[in-house]
Amino acid sequence: MHIQAYIQSGVIESCVLGMAGEEEVAELKRLCMEYQAIAEAVRECEEWLLNTAKKNAVQVSPGIKNQLLNTLSEEFVVLETAPSLIAVAPKRINILWFKYLAAAALILFVLSTALNVMLYRKYQLLSGDYTAIQTTQRNLLEANKVYITKINNMDRDIQLVTSPGMLKVPMQGIKGKEGLLTTVYWNTQTKEVYLIANNLSRAPAGKQYQLWALIDGKPVDAGMLDDCKSKLCRLKQIQKADAFAITLEKTGGSPVPTLSQLYVMGDVKS
Repeated sequence: MHIQAYIQSGVIESCVLGMAGEEEVAELKRLCMEYQAIAEAVRECEEWLLNTAKKNAVQVSPGIKNQLLNTLSEEFVVLETAPSLIAVAPKRINILWFKYLAAAALILFVLSTALNVMLYRKYQLLSGDYTAIQTTQRNLLEANKVYITKINNMDRDIQLVTSPGMLKVPMQGIKGKEGLLTTVYWNTQTKEVYLIANNLSRAPAGKQYQLWALIDGKPVDAGMLDDCKSKLCRLKQIQKADAFAITLEKTGGSPVPTLSQLYVMGDVKS
């Protein structure tokens, strides 16, 4: 059973206000014996109703009360020629009726106040739920925008690597680093170079990976790698290349490769 949902359903308030049916009252009594949280909610509702009645009670001044009774007495005075028994009885009956009417009006006022407060509490709960739904909807929309952006980027990357003249150059890890893999996409027509770090460990602080193109055995700087693990990176244009390699250099790069920090290398196969 969803105890919190039952407490927020309004059944407890209806029973305490005397507006619930016999079946609902009997069920509430049974649930109070089974669930301490429901019994506590009933007690809090009763205390709240009592406090509301006390808080909204209006003290009638004696002068107004006497004036009201005198006015009512005058309305029920009979002719002097009528028997005294008839003249007295209507006064007593109607004064008692007025007292009952006043008590009933007070009860209706308290019930109306309690009902309005109960409806306001429900409005606050529903308003909170609506706000939460709006927040969730906004979050979903923002997440959807992110996914759409990623999909568009992936589609763009696919078009790039499958464009005419594009040559794929896998670069495997050298001895001792066999698990590493990086792929270069070199367009032999436009000479543009793209790279994705399939499996390349993060560069340490103060260090940065650098791509080299080997032309007739001589290394040529092809650019520095930034975040190429999650996206296709565009590097420098290379007019000619026999192979590509990556070394770990200080941040900003080096004019010549540090061969002791060679990580991956791959030959260009036309």
